[in-house]
Amino acid sequence: MSNTESSVSEQHEIRLEKLQELREMGANPYPYEFDVTHTSQYILEHPELIKQDEQDPGEVERVSVAGRIMTRRIMGGSTFFNLQDSRGEIQVYLRRNDVGEETYNTIFKKLSDIGDIVGVKGYVFKTGTGETTVYAEEFQLLSKTLRPIPVPKEVEAENGETKVYDAFTNKEQRYRQRYLDLIVNPGVREVFQQRTEMVQAMRSFMNDEGYMEVETPILQPIYGGATAEPFVTHHNALDMKLYLRIANELYLKRLIVGGYDGVYEFSKDFRNEGLSRFHNPEFTQVELYVAYKDYNWMMDFVEAMVEHVTKSLHGSTKVTAGNHEIDFQRPWPRIPMFEAIEKETGKDLYGKDLEALKEAAGDLNIELEESFGKGKIIDEIFGEYVEPKLIQPTFITDYPIEMSPLAKKHREKEGLVERFECICNGKEIANAFSELNDPIDQRERFEEQARLRADGDEEAMALDEDFLQALEYGMPPTAGLGIGIDRLAMIMTDSESIRDVLFFPLMKPEK
Repeated sequence: MSNTESSVSEQHEIRLEKLQELREMGANPYPYEFDVTHTSQYILEHPELIKQDEQDPGEVERVSVAGRIMTRRIMGGSTFFNLQDSRGEIQVYLRRNDVGEETYNTIFKKLSDIGDIVGVKGYVFKTGTGETTVYAEEFQLLSKTLRPIPVPKEVEAENGETKVYDAFTNKEQRYRQRYLDLIVNPGVREVFQQRTEMVQAMRSFMNDEGYMEVETPILQPIYGGATAEPFVTHHNALDMKLYLRIANELYLKRLIVGGYDGVYEFSKDFRNEGLSRFHNPEFTQVELYVAYKDYNWMMDFVEAMVEHVTKSLHGSTKVTAGNHEIDFQRPWPRIPMFEAIEKETGKDLYGKDLEALKEAAGDLNIELEESFGKGKIIDEIFGEYVEPKLIQPTFITDYPIEMSPLAKKHREKEGLVERFECICNGKEIANAFSELNDPIDQRERFEEQARLRADGDEEAMALDEDFLQALEYGMPPTAGLGIGIDRLAMIMTDSESIRDVLFFPLMKPEK
């Protein structure tokens, strides 16, 4: 056992003894409720709550706040402590003469600890140093903590610099114990608040356009809508194999067939893939399908929505992501995929057969697997040479048909489809098509995917007869879109890893 683990174990035992003592004296360490009337933020932002020198305390508005004890400065019969709630921190002044000897000397001084959740009722005043403080007239323990929280300590060195000790900064432990991360690193809460505001801004934008939010199945008998390996489960009552969805595309298109003009869904999707800075097997995306539109219209829509979101969060079209300032102001560049590849590699790959593509990949030192078809090879080259260089939001358009089994054939360019991806900060954040609504063409694409699967491509799409039947009833011209919420949140919150914008990312089990 390490020294840290030993110390925690000792403190755990001490706190258990305090818990027992509280119970023996008849104090409830876990009461059922506490009437909270104000937050720390509200009090700090409303100076009219502060008692003026000439006022009698009986004339002042009372406040009731609750949260964790984060620091304590005990001075005999009185104490200043910092109370942290969901909106921030505020100082509390507690006196033995006001709350009583048992509450102050025993429950507070002797049996409470840093991290305990407490409630305070009183009024607001300013200390001699000008700090807004709650004067506690009542104090109640609301939850006795049995483990110490890792509160950082600041110490001023001889040279005047402030050094921080015991900060909870280990990335892996922060992800594993997100609850502690949220307690001791308040900036983390701001990241998730911004993520929620981002989703709300997107939702309101689509609602204002008249599109309907819907729900589609997570458990699917046939997975589809993307090229990825699924998670497999089993339904006991029906004795059938089911898959966690890799996308919700095919179900949303069924709703367009059914007569809706525009539907969207914020969906949890699951892909059985590895972990990286940009990948978590469980992730969130929003998919939108709008009838009678194409991918050109959808590019305009994406620009408008993301620009709106950026302004909503930051009051500007500009955000900082790592070392880059990214500007989402419209319009964004639109570059055909093969032009982008040729610009970065000097190789014109448009119309090349499989052997020519393999030769080009070899020249570019791209490692290939035997199962790679034309689409996979082009995708590997693009991912290596082009994608990382696209920092400002850019539409890459007109993909090869082999990469896009659900997109409509390009109306002008042979062998391509009407598809775009939005690349920003070196990674794809959105993918969209003029959706394929020709059931004959769609069947042929699915059959080609089946051939790729037979050749060893485990991510190739499955053939969905029910979806093909739906198309045979007629789907209008449709534009479809998917935006990766986690990746967009990384940019909007200046987070370096997808794990920083997921409350509970998947982690490798600890030994």
